[in-house]
Amino acid sequence: MALTAETESRLYRSLRAAAGAAAHLVALAFPAAVAVLARPGSSEGGGWPVPIPLPSTSQFSFLMTEALLIFSPEASLLRSFSRKVRVRAHWALQVLALLCALLGLGIITYNKHLNGKGHFVTWHGLTGLLAVLYAGGQCAGGVLLLYPKLMKNWTLAKLKLYHATSGLVGYLLGCASLMLGMCSLWFTTTVTGASWYLAMLCPLLTSLVIMNQVSNAYLYRKRSQH
Repeated sequence: MALTAETESRLYRSLRAAAGAAAHLVALAFPAAVAVLARPGSSEGGGWPVPIPLPSTSQFSFLMTEALLIFSPEASLLRSFSRKVRVRAHWALQVLALLCALLGLGIITYNKHLNGKGHFVTWHGLTGLLAVLYAGGQCAGGVLLLYPKLMKNWTLAKLKLYHATSGLVGYLLGCASLMLGMCSLWFTTTVTGASWYLAMLCPLLTSLVIMNQVSNAYLYRKRSQH
């Protein structure tokens, strides 16, 4: 028996809600697992007594994921609040994410210096640096949404579209850096077998959820207007 349009729509919303709930769980569980693995004295930097990987993973796996999921119609933890409250929460989480990224970048750069190692010589290091710079630019660009009059030739709707799509690019860049980090010697010797593959699936899952959210909110709607 063919499904009615209403049933299909309800089923689709239920699937998106389930995927969003899974993204929340992954965003919380993944950095918690890394925190356990990266306990003092077990880092990739030659005995550095602090969990170097933790700030960056917390940024992209928790703070940035939650900052973007705030605007999900099905999965937002603040969907009962006004948009103004959600925007402020989004800003707070993004700023915290950027601070965590800068902290992680500063720690690992100093650690490389202490151990006489080269800076940004791996794909993980290069994509991580680019992701941090991109996140800083994205936060600066978000100011234009607070003061849209600064861009007289741009409508607010267009600013929101470009901010959301460029934010998606930055999020995917961060996830790519995270996955490259999971290919490092420290991670592959610490996490082995099926656990490693499960860890790799975490940023893939959240990326798909965020991509679907942004596509439905902006790209599909923009296309339907033409």
